[in-house]
Amino acid sequence: MAVNTVANVIMRLGFSSSIFFSEELNQFLIILVTFVGISEAARMGRHIRMSAFTDMLGPRASKVMMIFITLGTASLLFLLAWYSIDYVSSLITSNRLTPALRIPYYLTVLIVPFGLCVTGIQFVLAALTNILKPGTHLSYQVEDTFDDADEHHL
Repeated sequence: MAVNTVANVIMRLGFSSSIFFSEELNQFLIILVTFVGISEAARMGRHIRMSAFTDMLGPRASKVMMIFITLGTASLLFLLAWYSIDYVSSLITSNRLTPALRIPYYLTVLIVPFGLCVTGIQFVLAALTNILKPGTHLSYQVEDTFDDADEHHL
């Protein structure tokens, strides 16, 4: 994306003509990075979370809450994947093409249902890990840590 954007700026400033497909390509790359990135973030336990409430709970209640949260998140992701599959299907039947590159539009969003499903699976694995293993886990491979030293600085 950076190379594409820089090349487009150089073309626009140096030659008064931009690369005609540059913005479209960047939109596709943003979709790709987003839906591959959310799965990786879930796998590594690096997703955005608001832990103030669960940090106040005891270890057992925090673990139960984490199971509930991960299963709820997985359910929502699978529902969104279902809707995105329906959307991709409608794009396939509409035969829409992208304006600049003239490729079938559905090819640019095929990663969306895949990324949502894989991320949902990551959250199911996190829930199973919390059910089967001791401790509270952010993902199937990352255990949540509580730093008691932070409380002494308040």
